[in-house]
Amino acid sequence: MKRKWALLTGAIIAEVAGTLMLRATIENPLWIPLVVISYALAFTLLGLTLRLGLPIGVVYGTWAAFGVALVAVLGMVVFGDTLSIGAMIGIAIIIVGVVLIETSTKDKPRETGEEVTA
Repeated sequence: MKRKWALLTGAIIAEVAGTLMLRATIENPLWIPLVVISYALAFTLLGLTLRLGLPIGVVYGTWAAFGVALVAVLGMVVFGDTLSIGAMIGIAIIIVGVVLIETSTKDKPRETGEEVTA
């Protein structure tokens, strides 16, 4: 179980890093190879997470919600972006929604004839 969440956490971190570097390419295109590597790593880890049996809705929802929240916060810190109160409330609602989905979803193996262990 911990391995699944470690892979998903890695996917989120790689995607956030890639997105922040994507913003940096505006001023310096030398960041482009690192953007490609980060996104490739993010999708690889996302795929591995799915192979371990977490439901796709939970995986994608968690990845997207925490990615949005982290990019927004780090965009403020790194690039001086601003967020309105409405945007902050919206991000909080997305995260609460993902937490509700996660806490109401039972983690069970997919019906492929094989039991998934992690």
